[in-house]
Amino acid sequence: MTTHDTPTIEELEAQERQLVLPRFTHEDAWALGSLLVELARERNAPVAIDIRRGPQQLFHAALPGSAADNDAWIDRKRRVVERYASSSYLVGARFRAKGTTFEDSSRLDPDRYAAHGGSFPLAVEGAGVIGTVTVSGLPQLEDHMMVVEALERFKGAM
Repeated sequence: MTTHDTPTIEELEAQERQLVLPRFTHEDAWALGSLLVELARERNAPVAIDIRRGPQQLFHAALPGSAADNDAWIDRKRRVVERYASSSYLVGARFRAKGTTFEDSSRLDPDRYAAHGGSFPLAVEGAGVIGTVTVSGLPQLEDHMMVVEALERFKGAM
């Protein structure tokens, strides 16, 4: 799949099944965050990156070209993952598949929740979703795919 192909709901669900990690420590957060920074720098991507375990922020970086608005988007996308235990892109896709939008049908405050791509659940074997990894600054599918690419590389190196 190229970054320009729109993934199906089945493909998005498969990503989440495949990207369950054996563990996730503070050191892992640093390694994953550093990998995301490296990917963003290679692409001159003006993004902000956030990694959390539960309510604790373990990693944050803001690259050149990003703005405080990206942090607000991170918070809104992250809240969707925390509520639905699925990627923010998948949640939005599920609403679109029903012929509606997240904003019209979720009954959640759009100032606090955004089902736009870029936030992904950090799931650990035997524990479920324990946190989030979020990128903001690119079109939503590109934000999503950057996180997926980083998680694939990160998991492959574990």
